[in-house]
Amino acid sequence: MAGGMAITVAGVAGNIISFMVFLAPLATFRQVFAKKTTGGFSSVPYVVALFSCVLWIFYALIKTNSRLLLTINAFGCGIEFIYIAAYLLYAPRRARLRTLAYFFLLDVAAFGLVVVLTLKAVAPPHRVKFLGSVCLAFSMAVFVAPLSVIFKVIKTKSVEFLPVGLSFCLVLSAVAWFCYGLFTHDPFVMYPNVGGLFFSCAQMGLYFWYRKPSNAAVLPTTTDAGDGGAAVQHQNQVIELPVHTVAILSVGPVPVLGVHKIEVRAIEQQTDAVNAKAAEIDKPEVIEIVAAV
Repeated sequence: MAGGMAITVAGVAGNIISFMVFLAPLATFRQVFAKKTTGGFSSVPYVVALFSCVLWIFYALIKTNSRLLLTINAFGCGIEFIYIAAYLLYAPRRARLRTLAYFFLLDVAAFGLVVVLTLKAVAPPHRVKFLGSVCLAFSMAVFVAPLSVIFKVIKTKSVEFLPVGLSFCLVLSAVAWFCYGLFTHDPFVMYPNVGGLFFSCAQMGLYFWYRKPSNAAVLPTTTDAGDGGAAVQHQNQVIELPVHTVAILSVGPVPVLGVHKIEVRAIEQQTDAVNAKAAEIDKPEVIEIVAAV
C-alpha cells in the first residue's frame, strides 16, 4: 500500500511539473503572435520534444500499467504539435521548409522505424527492454543538449542565455521522475533523470556563479555645443563602474554602495539665456547622479 502511494505521489508530482515545463514556450509564442514572425527562434526543440513524447507514449502502451507516463506525454504531444503548427504559420518560407523536413524525418520516419522494429523484429518478451533502451538513449541525448548553453555561459561569463527558471523546473521534474522510476523499478525512466538532474543543477550553479548585480544609478547629462549653445543629448548610454564604487548623490550626503552601472539620460534643455552664457564660458561638464528608479 505504501509503495503504491509513493508511486502515485511521485507520478502526479512529475505530471504537474512536466505540465509547467511544457507550457514554458508560451512566452516565446506570445512574441511570435505579437510580431507575426518567428524571428530567430528555432523549431528544433519542439520537433525533438514531440519525438520524445511519442516515444514515451509508445513505451507506456507496450509496457502497460503506466498511466501516469501516458497522460503527461499525451498532453506534451498535443502541446508540441500546436507549437510546431504555430511556428509553421508565422515562419519565413525557408524556415518553414526546414521545419517540415525535421518533422517528417524525425517524428514520422524515425518514429515509424522504431515502431516497425519493435513490433516486427523484436520478440514480445524483449519489446519493453528494446523500446526502453531507445527511450533511454534519446532522453540522455536531449539532456546533454544544454552543454552548448553551459559552454557559452562559461565562455562569455554571462547568464543572458541561461533560463534559470526552466532549469529549476527541470531539477524538480528530474527528481520526481527519478523517484517514480525507482519506486516502479523501471531503469529506463530512472537513469535518464539522473543525467537530467546533473545538467540542470550545473546550469543553476553557473547562473548563481556568473550572475551580476542589477544595481544602477541614472546620470542625466547635457553637453553644450559651441554653436549658440545647442544641447547635445546623450541618451540610453551605460557606464560600467568598478565593483564597490561609491557614488555620491547630489540630493544628499548618503553614498550609494555597490553601484556597477550608470545609465546616461538627457535632461531637459536649459533656457536660452543659460545656454548662451554656458557657451561663452568654457566650463567642465557637470554630471548629476541621482538614484535609479
